[in-house]
Amino acid sequence: MADSTTRIVVYETFKLGDWKLQSGEVIPNAILAYKTFGSPSSPAIIYPTWFSGGVHDNLWLVGDDKTLNPEKYFIIIPSLFGSGQSSSPSNCSSLRPFPKVSLYDNVRAQHKLMTEHLGVKHARAILGWSMGAAQTFQWITQYPDFADFAIPFCGAARCSVHNQVFLEGAKAALVAPLGHVSAGSKEDTVSASTKKPAVRQWTPEAKEVGLKAFGRVYAGWGFSQPFYRAHLHTKPPYSAPNIESFMQSFWETWALSKQPENLLTMLQTWQSADVGLQPGYSSFEDAMKGIKTKTLVLPSRTDLYFPPEDSEVEVAAMREDMGEMRVFESIWGHWAGGPGDSAEDLKWLDRQLREFIEGGDGGGEKGESLDMGSLKKEL
Repeated sequence: MADSTTRIVVYETFKLGDWKLQSGEVIPNAILAYKTFGSPSSPAIIYPTWFSGGVHDNLWLVGDDKTLNPEKYFIIIPSLFGSGQSSSPSNCSSLRPFPKVSLYDNVRAQHKLMTEHLGVKHARAILGWSMGAAQTFQWITQYPDFADFAIPFCGAARCSVHNQVFLEGAKAALVAPLGHVSAGSKEDTVSASTKKPAVRQWTPEAKEVGLKAFGRVYAGWGFSQPFYRAHLHTKPPYSAPNIESFMQSFWETWALSKQPENLLTMLQTWQSADVGLQPGYSSFEDAMKGIKTKTLVLPSRTDLYFPPEDSEVEVAAMREDMGEMRVFESIWGHWAGGPGDSAEDLKWLDRQLREFIEGGDGGGEKGESLDMGSLKKEL
């Protein structure tokens, strides 16, 4: 099953019925897309998708040569609302505007899939990259007794102000060809002339121009300054002869493979991310302190979305025996954590997963490990 936003891939869907959201809105006849690997009798690992990705985009970390080995674990990849596989603007064409969806709404649906359909009552681990990391944090605050381990990499428990600013730029570039402007972070767009909400009508030309602009905004954020300084875009796996070629062949091609309304839905979900904004907690700090799952946070040294400084604040807010931070010492920026283009970073990540989940020897290559006792004294 696939739509125009995905490659052909076999996945399943779980019917949720009319799914009431935190906003009070409803997705009628909602579906949650997912894919599983391995035997249901094996320990479960939940591995949610990331911004713009489908279940097929998570496969780079799964295999018999990886920690996520289907011979050892029952691996479940649930797809975000808005991905084009789960309920999304592209497969709910009569639902305009598409409702605001939070990470709480996504994880509640995933919990229902696990417990009522797949028979998973407890997970060995929950992990993910980018928005998959955000869902990991959401899982361990929303259902704090559900998993033994959590490994969020290159992601955050809440969307920082700086991250919201980045996403506002991407959103504005995407909708500008329609004569629309953003109504603000976490909000929809409005007509630039009337300043009122208006249904977006995507002509082929507006879609192409908007998506290409969206991709070019992303180009300055996905990879780091040192990545471009080292001209890694001219080397495998990209091998672009120059920067303009890379912008077209990588970033514009990626963006053109997406549906703009799906991107806007997931972008709103991303900007709204904050584990403190859910029942049972009074604040972000309260939610982080409520984590009962052993958690390994893996930021990238050069990530422009989710810098290590933000991860330090998150881990410091957790109980001292719950959180640990190790850093990708990489110049690949956000892409250090996925989707597997950096071979050395992939090897490092897989070692961290194995060492943390299985208790193996990290071989002295853990990267920087944060002294939380010292940090808490400083804070």
